[in-house]
Amino acid sequence: MIPALASLLLALTPQPVSVMTWNICGGTNGDCPLYRAGVYEQAWTIAHHAEGQDLIFLQEFCTGAAEPLEEALRERSGRTWTVKAWAMTYADGRPHACHPDYQGRARGVQGIAVAVADHEASFRVHHLPSPPWYVKRAVLCATVPAVKLHACGTHLSSGMAGDDHQPGRPYRVKQLERFREVAVKPGHRNVFGGDLNLQGVQAAGFRRCHGVTFKDRKIDYLFAGSMRSCRVGPRQAPSDHRPLYLKEER
Repeated sequence: MIPALASLLLALTPQPVSVMTWNICGGTNGDCPLYRAGVYEQAWTIAHHAEGQDLIFLQEFCTGAAEPLEEALRERSGRTWTVKAWAMTYADGRPHACHPDYQGRARGVQGIAVAVADHEASFRVHHLPSPPWYVKRAVLCATVPAVKLHACGTHLSSGMAGDDHQPGRPYRVKQLERFREVAVKPGHRNVFGGDLNLQGVQAAGFRRCHGVTFKDRKIDYLFAGSMRSCRVGPRQAPSDHRPLYLKEER
């Protein structure tokens, strides 16, 4: 191949994406370090652990930290970022509010978020089958036309008594099926993951990144069409979950 043509093709090839997913446990769990932490503390903590990443999926995130997180990511990385959050509600429409911070200030509603670096993105929420007696669940997807990327994050129901505790985990099974459907957009590079609250999850045709992220369990996942590396973040991360990182293969 002519060297100039090879260089042009290399330049036109989308750069591999580095991705982090992390359940930060920041909203309602009193046993977690970020419980009642202010939105700026939450934002800067995330930005610190997301250094070098291009795409971020978050769970148990307080929606009031979305703008502070954009600011923290921009200042720490020198790049532009777009952060979109989705707020969880109960079946009757009440918000699943984050507990106030240490100063008594509201922090928004607990939910999920997706953060995208450098490029404009459009976002779409896909609702999931959820137990009518607890909170609703959803998938939040970002489509990035400039690099033909489709990225989706979610947080499936837990196995706690007040959530999807029935034999056979009926809601999580249905949620996972729907997640797999909406996470794959034809003609795009597809990256997806989050806290799935299930072990042994696979996605046909995709490489899987997982590890021991919650106690002794592997319940956080990232999937991509190619994978150069997969690693679990430090045990000292201020959450009951450790962050998980995937880097695409070019």
